[in-house]
Amino acid sequence: MSDEKKEPWLSLLALTTVILAVCATLATFKGGGHSTRAVLSQSQASDQWAYYQAKGIKGNLYEVEAMRLRRELELAPKAAAPTLEKSLADVEKKVAKYDGEKAEIQKEARRFEEAKADAQKHGAAFGLAVIFLQIGILLSSIAALLKQKPVYLLGLVVGVVGIVYFINGFYLFLAV
Repeated sequence: MSDEKKEPWLSLLALTTVILAVCATLATFKGGGHSTRAVLSQSQASDQWAYYQAKGIKGNLYEVEAMRLRRELELAPKAAAPTLEKSLADVEKKVAKYDGEKAEIQKEARRFEEAKADAQKHGAAFGLAVIFLQIGILLSSIAALLKQKPVYLLGLVVGVVGIVYFINGFYLFLAV
């Protein structure tokens, strides 16, 4: 065995380095999950906006048809009026239907956009956590190699900041 006596703080250094590494791994996985959720939500929002546009185009076609029928009704003989009025009423119902559908689609698209924004906030917090945790691990490793307690303490402080951001990734109590 070695004649060198192991300094007590080195055991604590090893333990805290493992804790920082575990937190960094978990933060990486959670950040990746939120990143995936953000991409999926953006894709779903884009799909909803495309659907909204399609409904808008169809609704616009019916609006043009309603304008045409109103003009035709103004110029038509009285005998043709009941038929044209019924056609106009049917077309106006379809315009209203498309307007209602567009409102629902718009709500859904905005919900997906909010989900994306929320996922991005969580992902950003986890990303910052990984950065600080990795720096803490790096400083702890350097401290172990050089047996420099001040470097370990600096690494510990940076690691604690990383842990705070890791917890923030779940609860968003800090602005990122």
